[in-house]
Amino acid sequence: MRNWMPRQWAVALAVTLLAALVIGVPTGVIPTSLFARMTAVLWWNYPVWALSSLLMGLLAATYAAGRQSPMESRPRSVRALAGGVLSALAVGCPVCNKLVVLALGMSGAHTYWAPAQPILALVSLGLLTHALVRRLRSADACPLPVAESNPTTTMSNR
Repeated sequence: MRNWMPRQWAVALAVTLLAALVIGVPTGVIPTSLFARMTAVLWWNYPVWALSSLLMGLLAATYAAGRQSPMESRPRSVRALAGGVLSALAVGCPVCNKLVVLALGMSGAHTYWAPAQPILALVSLGLLTHALVRRLRSADACPLPVAESNPTTTMSNR
């Protein structure tokens, strides 16, 4: 990451902020008039929300360096997507998730889902960290080729 270009840091910042909004607003971690959370935000929701957003931003920035083959990005993209979805489920209100309430009922959401949320948070952070580390290792091992400039090619030759 110390060799990252300013463009990659800009992408990391933009995606971190976007992920923080996408996860924070619908889960009620960021208080808005759009959504009312039925249970209080717990203390551990904030660090999980912040770390998840940061990891998503850094992971996205690794893809801003250049092109790569679709085969290289797929497994890490799946881990990153799973990590992001689990982050939203982990910091979300246990009784506001309609799928959870439909599957478990209100009492089941409090009894079974709420205690599972810290585990989901750890799994989410683990998946995002794993995807980022694997992506950073492969980026160092296989640097992207630098496009050669051809001074003979001009717009009039094309």
